[in-house]
Amino acid sequence: MKSAFRGEQAKGVLLRWYDHFRARLKVPTESRTVKTRFGDAHVLVGGPETAPSVVILHGALASSAHVLHELAPLLERFRVYAVDVVGQSVKSADARPSVSNNEYGEWLTDVLDGLSLERPHVVGVSWGGFVAIRLAAHAPERIHRLALLVPAGVVNGSHWDGLTRIALPMMMYRLSPSERRLKAFVRHLLTTTDDDWAAFLGDAVRSVNMDMRVPALAKPEEFTRLKAPTLVLGADLDVSFPGQQLLARAPELFPTLTDRELLKDCLHCPPTTDAFRRYLSERIGGFLLAN
Repeated sequence: MKSAFRGEQAKGVLLRWYDHFRARLKVPTESRTVKTRFGDAHVLVGGPETAPSVVILHGALASSAHVLHELAPLLERFRVYAVDVVGQSVKSADARPSVSNNEYGEWLTDVLDGLSLERPHVVGVSWGGFVAIRLAAHAPERIHRLALLVPAGVVNGSHWDGLTRIALPMMMYRLSPSERRLKAFVRHLLTTTDDDWAAFLGDAVRSVNMDMRVPALAKPEEFTRLKAPTLVLGADLDVSFPGQQLLARAPELFPTLTDRELLKDCLHCPPTTDAFRRYLSERIGGFLLAN
């Protein structure tokens, strides 16, 4: 199997970014490692030990530290387990489960077993949303409540828009990096451009062997056993997973869909501001704690 990373130096770059995002967290966290059928999985844990358990799954190229930084207010009310997704994070095993079946759901079941979490809340962001959806298909009884933010695996955007607005600018930047090309690459991904996320994405796409596989779209018959109340959040300007289409298909897939929202004026990566982080965490946290 081809490595997800372009050598040890590239892995070092990503590890430094992981340390950078983790250092920005204002509450203590601890690292754990659990065994899975695809190798070791790293988990970043924080929040009150007696609070309700929430498993959070980050997006492609990112890590537990990235997603925990963006949803840090959840650490005030929940015991949060931010899992480094295998094949997408430098902190977990260098393996790539299939995106055409439930291997990611099987992997996440192993993670829950390793953490002794019987039925936590599950929050999935982008690629992590796809992983959460695979768990919902494979072992729905392991999910208390399910929150999906711009998830992969529900709808796909226009191939032409994806090619011209994201893929080609990304490839141009990889071939010949420059500040102008970096801005062109992130323009249709980041709602707000800050020094951390733009620079990180620039380094990340140059450090990995891009996983160009498209996750299989979920089918309604896969979720007939799902009992967990479900929240779906889409972004109205998302090129990859258009928000209107996402919210339109969600009721067809999830029999337990109880809440959905279209985030206005948002690209695939929502605003990276303290105000929006607080809003998003309160929105998701309120849903998870609802009766």
